[in-house]
Amino acid sequence: MVIKVFVATSSGSIAIRKKQQEVVGFLEANKIDFKELDIAGDEDNRRWMRENVPGEKKPQNGIPLPPQIFNEEQYCGDFDSFFSAKEENIIYSFLGLAPPPGSKVAKSPEEASSLPNGDVAGEAESSAEGTEKAEETGENEVQKESSEEVGDLPESQEKSKEDVGEEAAEEEAGLGEEEPGDQAEDS
Repeated sequence: MVIKVFVATSSGSIAIRKKQQEVVGFLEANKIDFKELDIAGDEDNRRWMRENVPGEKKPQNGIPLPPQIFNEEQYCGDFDSFFSAKEENIIYSFLGLAPPPGSKVAKSPEEASSLPNGDVAGEAESSAEGTEKAEETGENEVQKESSEEVGDLPESQEKSKEDVGEEAAEEEAGLGEEEPGDQAEDS
């Protein structure tokens, strides 16, 4: 089974060219076999594509724009359908292909976080070891947060100068008070 991507190699539309490049680039990067068929230079390709896009998928003017994607003779979808399938991590089923061996099938958040015994991952660790690890992690996170706040302060000051508004300036003032040096002065 070969995926067919109908494109217009001489399209004047930048948007169409970008969509075509995204589809072709994704297929190449994931080593999915496909054939690129030009509708601009080949009347037979153009006619076949227009006749085989289902009626409900055609725009109001009746002429579907590239890229259009097929698996052999079976219509898969247009760019918007492709993009949605890619974002939802269901691109192989969208293309009518079996996922490659060894690939991870996306699990729903509920499946990913539940353990075989029914518990939810990350909930109530009762061992002392787990508590110690959590405390160590918490200390490291506090250190990271305070160093990030100090590093981010000049950037956030620049943003307030660029009309971010009074709220941003108030937030900056709040961030400045939370720095370790400021707490020592207040005591």
